[in-house]
Amino acid sequence: MDLNKVMLIGNLTRDPEGRTTPTGQMVTSFGLATNLVWTDTAGVKQKRAEFHNIVAWRRLAEICNQYLKKGNKVYIEGRLQTKEWQGQDGVKKQRTEVVADNMIMLEAKGGPYTPSPSASQPRENFQQPSAPAQNAVPPKEVDEGVDEIRVEDIPF
Repeated sequence: MDLNKVMLIGNLTRDPEGRTTPTGQMVTSFGLATNLVWTDTAGVKQKRAEFHNIVAWRRLAEICNQYLKKGNKVYIEGRLQTKEWQGQDGVKKQRTEVVADNMIMLEAKGGPYTPSPSASQPRENFQQPSAPAQNAVPPKEVDEGVDEIRVEDIPF
């Protein structure tokens, strides 16, 4: 059994950059910083930032490109992927990135995330669909008097 799963909570280091591939698929990339804080043997508080390259595809890419900004705190769930190529100078290069499957907006820079008036929840959870035919959509405002359960809303 193999497992390739990444879970990160951090802040965006740059605004997302969205583009469309020649085949028409949307892809968005951005940087995410996570911080490690510890106390060394001398009792001095130490801090180190780790920087991650994040890539989202299809509908999740559209959502990240539309809603995320530099400084936002987000939860990212995905898998590690390493790309290798040869640069123009002939040197072999590689880049490890997290391919996002799920994103939850936690808070904006300087304070908690506050959704637009049309959003129904304080946090929004956007998942990459497991099959190309499915689409992840942001939660919609629900009428108070209507008890409707959609298949897409069931968490399992």
